[in-house]
Order: sequence, then C-alpha cells, then structure tokens
Amino acid sequence: MLNANHKKEWLKSRKSRVVNDVDVLVKGILDGDISVLSRSLTLVESTKVNERKLAEELVQKLIPFTGKSIRIGVTGVPGVGKSTFIEAFGLDVLNDGKKIAVLAIDPSSERSKGSILGDKTRMNRLSVAENAFIRPTASSGSLGGVARRTRESILLCEAFGFDVILIETVGVGQSETMVKELVDFFLLLMLAGAGDELQGIKRGIMEMADALVITKADGDNENPAKVARRSYQNAMHLFQAQESSWIPKALLSSAYENKGIHEVWEMIQSYQLLTTTNGFIEKNRNDQEIYWFNESLKHLLVDHFYEFPEIDTLLVKSKAAILSKQSNAFVEAQKIVNYYLQQLRK
Repeated sequence: MLNANHKKEWLKSRKSRVVNDVDVLVKGILDGDISVLSRSLTLVESTKVNERKLAEELVQKLIPFTGKSIRIGVTGVPGVGKSTFIEAFGLDVLNDGKKIAVLAIDPSSERSKGSILGDKTRMNRLSVAENAFIRPTASSGSLGGVARRTRESILLCEAFGFDVILIETVGVGQSETMVKELVDFFLLLMLAGAGDELQGIKRGIMEMADALVITKADGDNENPAKVARRSYQNAMHLFQAQESSWIPKALLSSAYENKGIHEVWEMIQSYQLLTTTNGFIEKNRNDQEIYWFNESLKHLLVDHFYEFPEIDTLLVKSKAAILSKQSNAFVEAQKIVNYYLQQLRK
C-alpha cells in the first residue's frame, strides 16, 4: 500500500499525465467525465505556450463531435438579473430532458486582473443539478466580456454532450458583436421602469437580438413591464428583416414567480427548428468560422509583432518622441511598422 507521501506524489504525477495526454482528455470528455472536462477547460484557458499547443490539439481532435447543441448568448444591463434568469431557464431546460452548460464570463479587474467568479454562488440550485454544468471564466479584458477562449470552451462542452450551451456576458457594450459571433440565438434581457426604455440601450444591440425579455415582471412591476414589452416589440418591428427569416420577439418573465421562463425556452426551440429547416443555422455557423479565422489571424500577427526583437526598445523611443512633441503618433507608428516589415523581408 502507498503511504500518505507516496499517495500524494502518485496523485500529483497522475494528474500531470492526464493534463498532458491529449488522447486521455479526449476519451474522458467523450465518456462524460466531468472532472476531465473541467481540466480540459482550464487547459484551453491557459496562456502558456506549451499548454496552448496541447489545447489546440485537443480541440482539433474533438471537432468531429461538436455542433449538435443550440448556442445561446444572454446579455443585459447591470441589475437586470442575468444569473437569476439563467438559473430558472436552466432548470426548465433540465425539466425538458436536456443537458445544459453555462459559460459565465466574469469581468476582470484592469488593475489586478482578478475577477469575482461568483456565478456558482448565484445559481445555487442549478450548480448542483444533475446534467447541468456552470463554468465561471474571467474575461481577462477581452472585448465585450467574452473570454478569448470561450469559443473553444463551447466546442469542448458540445463534444461532452451538452444539448444547450449558454454564454452569459458581462453586460451590454459596443463589443457585444463578439457575442453574436459565438452563438446561434442572441437573447437580450431588459428592465422596465428604469427610465426611457427605448433610450436605455443602444439601437445596435437591439438590432442584433433575436429576442428581448423584460425580467422581474411581477408585483408592482408587472404592469410597467407589459408597457415596456409593447414599446420594445413595436421598436423591433421597425428594424430591417433578419436573414434568418425569424421575427424578433419581446417577452415577459419573472424568475421569482417562475412565469414566462418556459415560453422563452419554447421560443428558442421554435427558432432552432426554423433556422435548421431553412439552412440559416448552418450558414450562420460557417460565417462565424470565417469571422474567427480572421480574428485569429489578427491576434497572431499582433502577438508576433510585439514579440519581435527590438520592438520594445523602439516603442519606448517612439513614445518619448511623441510626448516631447518631437514627432506625432502616426509618424512613429509608421516608422515601427516599416522596421518590422523590413526585418521580415531579410
């Protein structure tokens, strides 16, 4: 038998082998081992070069087992009750015999780079439910609150066998376009009685939404919510028709009274049926693949540029020249790019 120290070392070495053996990770995910999925998600979130290579190999091997879920993005203004809504929605999905994974993107501090990662504590019932999985992830400053590796996490969860993948974003902002490029269905949550409803959110976000749900439609807030719903529905009818042939809807919900939650799930299933039948969902995902291909090229080129020898030194000199008024930003930027291109040609 192993003594305590030997057992500790054996477990440590075993864990190391699992994390670094891509075939073991693939088998564990396909076999439905939730601990392997968690370790795999940690791997794809890593920024270490050697672990990134392993993550890319892992995702590549799992691609044939992906694509069978409905991907849902949920966003909304602060205080709208995203986590409360998602928990009620997730429980309804489970009652329908489906498996759901929630990728909850938490904001990272720009100063400390830390994040709260409190979604599991805000979804007590869902977090312990069978066939449900909640993964809080720090946004790490990514635009729109979408973690850089969220797309890879979606693919891992699909390979694991989740029927519904839900991405909860930090909040509403100009970069929510990135959320739209990750999901099949984009759900916008709004509050009633929080000022002028139609001015409370940018038109562009509403145009991207496949549906809008007024939350907390209960008690004294029920009638204002109904008024807000009519206003939003009228506004959404003015937008350009969607390529998917789907007509965006505005609904009411109360997670507290569990009202309107199932209607949201039924609506999303109707959307899935429509877009699967008319071929839009496949076209949309193909367009997203190209979008992320282009985004990946940009990231790789930027990373290569900043890792290039002498770039750091040139940046310091250029910034000093700009601040001392000896040059301007455009001239200095062009100078560094020219140097970079010249070095590549050698």
